[in-house]
Amino acid sequence: MPNRLINETSPYLLQHAHNPVDWYAWGAEAFDKARADDKPLLVSIGYAACHWCHVMERESFEDESIAAQMNADFVCIKVDREERPDVDGIYMQAVTALHGRGGWPLNVFLLPDGRPFYGGTYFPNDDGRGMPSWQSVLRAVSSAYRERREAVLGNAQMLTDQIQRSAAETAPTDSLPRKILDEAYHAMAATFDAENGGFGAAPKFPQSMPIEFLLRYHARTGEPHALHMVERSLAKMAAGGIYDHLGGGFARYSTDDRWLTPHFEKMLYDNALLALAYTQAYQVTGRAAYGSVVVETLDYLMRDLRHADGGFFSSQDADSEGVEGKYYVWTPEELRTVLGAEGAARVIRRYGVTEAGNFEGANILHLPDGTAADAADDALYGLRAKLLAARTARVAPATDDKVLTAWNGLALRALAEAAAVLGIERYAEAAVRNADFLLRELRPAERLLRTWREGTAQLNGYLEDYASLINGLLSLHQTTFSHRWLHAAAELTEEMLGLFWDEEAQSLFDVGHDHEELIVRPRDLFDNATPSGSSMAAEALLRLAAIAGDTSYAKRAGMLLSAAALMGRVPMGFGNWLKAAELFFAEPMEIAIIGSPAEAATSELLRVVHGAYAPNRALIGLDPAESTPFASPILAGRMQVDAAPTAYVCRNYACDLPTTDPRVLAAQLTSPNAS
Repeated sequence: MPNRLINETSPYLLQHAHNPVDWYAWGAEAFDKARADDKPLLVSIGYAACHWCHVMERESFEDESIAAQMNADFVCIKVDREERPDVDGIYMQAVTALHGRGGWPLNVFLLPDGRPFYGGTYFPNDDGRGMPSWQSVLRAVSSAYRERREAVLGNAQMLTDQIQRSAAETAPTDSLPRKILDEAYHAMAATFDAENGGFGAAPKFPQSMPIEFLLRYHARTGEPHALHMVERSLAKMAAGGIYDHLGGGFARYSTDDRWLTPHFEKMLYDNALLALAYTQAYQVTGRAAYGSVVVETLDYLMRDLRHADGGFFSSQDADSEGVEGKYYVWTPEELRTVLGAEGAARVIRRYGVTEAGNFEGANILHLPDGTAADAADDALYGLRAKLLAARTARVAPATDDKVLTAWNGLALRALAEAAAVLGIERYAEAAVRNADFLLRELRPAERLLRTWREGTAQLNGYLEDYASLINGLLSLHQTTFSHRWLHAAAELTEEMLGLFWDEEAQSLFDVGHDHEELIVRPRDLFDNATPSGSSMAAEALLRLAAIAGDTSYAKRAGMLLSAAALMGRVPMGFGNWLKAAELFFAEPMEIAIIGSPAEAATSELLRVVHGAYAPNRALIGLDPAESTPFASPILAGRMQVDAAPTAYVCRNYACDLPTTDPRVLAAQLTSPNAS
């Protein structure tokens, strides 16, 4: 007999729909029940690709006796953290305050009014693993709620006060100093792993946003070590087992320093962010290896995570058949069966395969010499294709097939920018389909929504949904020249400011003023696995300010940046903020290209523009056939010269002479006032 979750659309909630636990979804019904019965709420938060969430479900939530204990003493709520980042963020703060760390599954106990008083992450179903069993925790919490209510109320108030103080922190009055960028660079350099790339020790996450900042820092200062940190990190990650050498794309993180053994789940956001970072590294260095990683990663998204209508799914699980990594690993004998002795021998040599294996008796394919330069375009290409075809016959990891606006905005930007830089039309087509899908299915009225699955869109969009989509649309215009995307970005920006801007604090909330009331209106500034809504909004406002000539957008972006003053000292938590700060301090470059993108001469001009790494660039294109041009000062008075596609390069709206010659344009981009 299914529980209430059977009526939900989230794949994670549906995974729990047949548990004997009497789960509620987050909402008024559960809170009303808790108040009526005077029971604490147990809120269990996770996501579909979470390995330890699956473990706790098998051990505890599917156990009849444990479920009976939960049902008797608590009102139990299941939350998909990807659908409800507000709920997850609030209660993650509480658990982190209690234990100094957090994670998923997140299990937190609340008073009927929503205030947290205790919580933790994974708990086993027995007491033999150095931590209390889930049953022991349930008994202790229930007993405390019944018999030591005053202590519970005191703890709840302490945690709630701490959460509310954190959300109430406002921006300092002083503007952001430029030296903070140097401080951030030196702090990153101090934690850089010179041997393996990346930052800090295991577990190691691919830090795409700090990598993008280092590329911008290098472009501005010429600091060679900044580029070295980028290149060592990107090469080592692409050579390691964290990268899927057959199907493309990156796993969530590496459990070791060398990027060898991943936690095998694959997330849309990681791969979108990494594809963008590798695209930019390709622009800077021209290294074919980086372009190959971009192609394989985006092809993975289009092959395995794309809905037929153009939206992108959220993730793929780490497990298949209940075993982590089983889908991805190989024994030598399996390789021989697929490739024959000679072909298998070549793969075994290249990808570090041994009889003993490097993961539970099998092998994670990797490049032990650490050189990924020929990994996507070498003589082994055909052998890898055969292995990929054979792998698809295995039981695949489950796919979380909900479409999230924020994560799709990241994918949209990655596809659009890769299409422009690499000149790959299928990525431009995929980006257009994705933008069409998002604006049609997830903005049915004057309000962006968060999530879509099987034709149903729901939940009001968060700040990160708006900001991510705006950035994606701005990049899509640069690739396609269609002004439809600029109009949509401008409309969403006004909508975003109306919903989320806090005039008193001169900053943004993460949820709109039309959101349900929570114990706090959250405002999270940290860039975690995904960029924070505020940092993406700051970047979007700066980008649109340059295109629209609206200084109020830039002013608000500066106010937002001043709130992230910790970025110099703890840069790994502010990677996207640092990207935006580099843009804020950079000398603006405005480029207008007047011409049809279908013309070869226009493409030649664009090839020059997109071939140069210029993160401070504001590019606007105008097809003479455009029926609804966007009002931009960059386009004011601009027309073609001699009826030919024409480029205008300006700095702070002071412009060089127009040119139709790609060679002159290249000189103008690198030398101010070259004409």
